[in-house]
Amino acid sequence: MDGILIKTFIVGFKLFAFYALAESEGSVFVIIPKDNDERSGNFQLVSLKLLKIPGQEVEASELQLILDGVSQSPKCTAFGREGEYVVSVSNFHLLVCFFRKKKVYSFSVGSKLKHNTDRCFTCVACHPKEDCIASGHQDGRIRLWRNFHHKSKYTFSIMHWHHEEVMDLAFTVEGTSLLSGGIESVLVQWQDGSDAKKEFLPRLGSTIQHISVSPDGAFLCTSHADNKIIIIHSNLRVSTVIQGLIRGSDVKTGLMVDPRTKALVLNGKPGHLQFYLLQNDKQLYNLDIVQQEYIHQYGLNQIELVKAAFDSQGNWLATVEQRQGRCSDLELHMKLWAYSEQTQSFTLNTRISMPHEDCVTAMCFRDTDASESITPTLVTAGNDGHFKVWMLRVDNDGEQQDITWACDFVGSYHNYRATNCCFSEDGSLLAVSFEKIVTLWDSETWDLKCTFCHLPGTIVNLCFGRQSCSKYLLGTTSTGFLCCWNLLSCTLEWSAQLNVIVLQPDCLSENIAAVSWHSEYSDVFMFKPSEPRPSCIQRKVCRGRVQWAVFVPRDVPECIHSEKYQWLSLSQFYFLTETHELMTFSTKSPEERLTPSSRQLAIEENFPMTPFHLLLGKHRQQTKETTETGKLPVQNNLAQESPAVKELLHTPAHVLPSASFLCPIFINSLLVSKANKSAGEVTDEVEMESNNSDSESEEDAEVDEVPPETPQATECSEDIPCKLSKTQEKELRRLRKLDYSWASGL
Repeated sequence: MDGILIKTFIVGFKLFAFYALAESEGSVFVIIPKDNDERSGNFQLVSLKLLKIPGQEVEASELQLILDGVSQSPKCTAFGREGEYVVSVSNFHLLVCFFRKKKVYSFSVGSKLKHNTDRCFTCVACHPKEDCIASGHQDGRIRLWRNFHHKSKYTFSIMHWHHEEVMDLAFTVEGTSLLSGGIESVLVQWQDGSDAKKEFLPRLGSTIQHISVSPDGAFLCTSHADNKIIIIHSNLRVSTVIQGLIRGSDVKTGLMVDPRTKALVLNGKPGHLQFYLLQNDKQLYNLDIVQQEYIHQYGLNQIELVKAAFDSQGNWLATVEQRQGRCSDLELHMKLWAYSEQTQSFTLNTRISMPHEDCVTAMCFRDTDASESITPTLVTAGNDGHFKVWMLRVDNDGEQQDITWACDFVGSYHNYRATNCCFSEDGSLLAVSFEKIVTLWDSETWDLKCTFCHLPGTIVNLCFGRQSCSKYLLGTTSTGFLCCWNLLSCTLEWSAQLNVIVLQPDCLSENIAAVSWHSEYSDVFMFKPSEPRPSCIQRKVCRGRVQWAVFVPRDVPECIHSEKYQWLSLSQFYFLTETHELMTFSTKSPEERLTPSSRQLAIEENFPMTPFHLLLGKHRQQTKETTETGKLPVQNNLAQESPAVKELLHTPAHVLPSASFLCPIFINSLLVSKANKSAGEVTDEVEMESNNSDSESEEDAEVDEVPPETPQATECSEDIPCKLSKTQEKELRRLRKLDYSWASGL
């Protein structure tokens, strides 16, 4: 229970499901591919015997076949009352295997319905007290099976509420209620197996994928498709929501950084932007952009949030939402949001319907400093062959001030589709790509200044260099080329054949990250436009394609000694994979990562009263009393503050570094400094001499050495006794040995 690995059993097969029963001690049940061939689609339920033999890793090869042709999903197999039988569903058939009878019965949903895929089984659950099986189906129906001990006398009843497939089923501990969930994001509780008695817990946010019940029945738990777990009381009241980074269907806005909160911003719940704090691994808040109720149903054409962009100061947020109809009817809206200091969030300022005649492909704000009095400017590019410049308008109408956004300029180039747009660092130039051609525009007059073209292929990514490399413009093509143009000479500086899928500049340095995809893996190249050779190459950072990437500025620049990873000193690089995994690079050494964890695992005063806590408390009390009496402590307290000691005492073994790494830190923590060592030697010598039974003649024959007094010794306060010299201590011992019994007779 403390996370320490006890033993590993090597089965030799890929395990798709695992079941452990209290009645089957010494063995477990697993689902494995038949003949160890996963691609065949045939799976088996087998019993695996766990041998009680010594060793950290043990081979478990004693397998016994229970059922053949089962589903690989763990939700499609369940064990009946106290492990008397096992039930498995697959396609249109339900299999029941009785362990004592050693018989297998097969049931189906009916021959007339055999070719209707809507009646296919999706999950199964068994009643804990009675012989009752609940099965979920593709059409949203739930069937309760009884009398299945006899193949010809079985019966089933139907309960129906879900309009899509039933994702999971679970009985309560006593079996009085059945819980079900699906795409509707509603937890349904069926009382006493009746279709008429049911309760609902709606609006859980996303599809319910799994349902679990605590052993005491006090809590329920649901896991959802958006990377969320909800703890629910047995009376269907939500207790706790454990939410990580929201996993949506698709991240279309890309990865952005909120300039104010430094939070990571991307698609969250349907129609929302999520603000996620990377340092705390915590959701800051969700901003509702679409402001429409989302209908949880497959196949519906619902409006989606596809684009978003912040200005450099975090005062404005631009979003684009669209819905593509079946008859090619496009619904398109662009919204401008102003940051409100009062609500500490964004409020809607301007809503523009159909900003382009076709889909918006890119949008960006012009970078400005807080000291510059430049009108906020937004540029959008669309498949209609135009890019549009939107500027903030302030109308003073009497006492009220009306602030809105309006279109200031519309540009095009030979009716080509506008695919990308970006501003230079100082905001003086605007680059817009029209399919295979890159155009440069003056941001003051909106005049066309220059055009670049390269090998055949549409421009996929476009960005300007930063700081000392601001004279360069970089672009990638769909044919696998990375090009760098010099804006001063208007020529191609260099080009490289590289299949770049993501091109991301760092706003705090000259570094640019290029992510390429080759042979099922993604590689990261870090370079400066002025140097065609990359400064750092990371191969195979993940399997599959990287969708988006972003540089997140650090609060405090990190000191990195390695020249290879200097590009991580000012910003941290994050990227999102196609499996919705957010990944980053770590620059800390194992020793540096060890210290923060030891701080988190330090002993607190409010820990429970365990024997170890009582012992430690007694030791602390003794140390406190010793300090108050003025005696010097003999033991060294350095080891108590050692991160290695705390790590060894309070960290599970499976997450500890190797012993060879911890040993030097532990040994160094036990070493005493010279000052403490000299004080300890004096104290030990005093204690040894106080217990010495040598004669006074021998003591007098010794040569006393009085150490020079330090300034601190002469400035002692009255509460703290001064340290005695060796001569004074010997005189004190001589006085102690004198017989003062004659004084009692006076």
